Amino acid sequence: MAPSGLAILIGAGPNAGTGIARILSHPSHGNLAVALLARRPESLKSVISKIHEASPDAVLEAFPTDTSKASLEKAFRDIKAHQSFKDLKLNMAVYSIKHSSKKPFLEETREDFEESLESYVGGAFTFSQESLKRFFEDHGETPLADGGEKKGTLIFTGTLGALRCSAQFAAYGAGRASVRQLAQTLAREMSEKGVHVVHTIANGAIADDDSDEQKLGKKMSADAVGETYLWLHNQKPCLWTHELDMRPACEKF
Repeated sequence: MAPSGLAILIGAGPNAGTGIARILSHPSHGNLAVALLARRPESLKSVISKIHEASPDAVLEAFPTDTSKASLEKAFRDIKAHQSFKDLKLNMAVYSIKHSSKKPFLEETREDFEESLESYVGGAFTFSQESLKRFFEDHGETPLADGGEKKGTLIFTGTLGALRCSAQFAAYGAGRASVRQLAQTLAREMSEKGVHVVHTIANGAIADDDSDEQKLGKKMSADAVGETYLWLHNQKPCLWTHELDMRPACEKF
């Protein structure tokens, strides 16, 4: 069965990224072709190989990139030109970058602090802008109120650090909170234009396995995250979730 559309996922790692891509690309779930973005080519190859074990017909392509402006813009151009995605409209874009920084504040430097923000928040800015351009290019710019269709779903995977932070996490907290606010302002600007913008809070570990820790509610299942993202994408304009807290049953909060 040919893919029904295209999803772009940055942060295609071995746990959450794999589960999201597996569900979105599976013919009986999302049935979307998926462009996978991450820094290391070998990591992307591993993710694709693992997904193809369970879903050999899934359409997945790798695009190594970091979160710099030039690299992300090139990745989006390459995705648009790729033969595997010919004639497919962009339906979903997921920013799921792993980002962490812990350092006593008086040992932090202005340079490292700014580099952390540039990498994570700047990456979210460029990824959002490129995704939105593609949504409107593929689905038109007519607002919902004038009969326009839903253009797509933009999801940011955040963490509890976007809401509150512990000692020694100044750069981490500043970055996570900034992307949460970016998601909020985009939702307020883009919802009426037909773009569903979501910020999730992943509170707890995510694993791509079928371990007892998942069954006992100690870790989240990567596939369950993917299923949740697909559910968010399938929401109709009459009810759009903006922020969603995700945690395994036994995670304290």
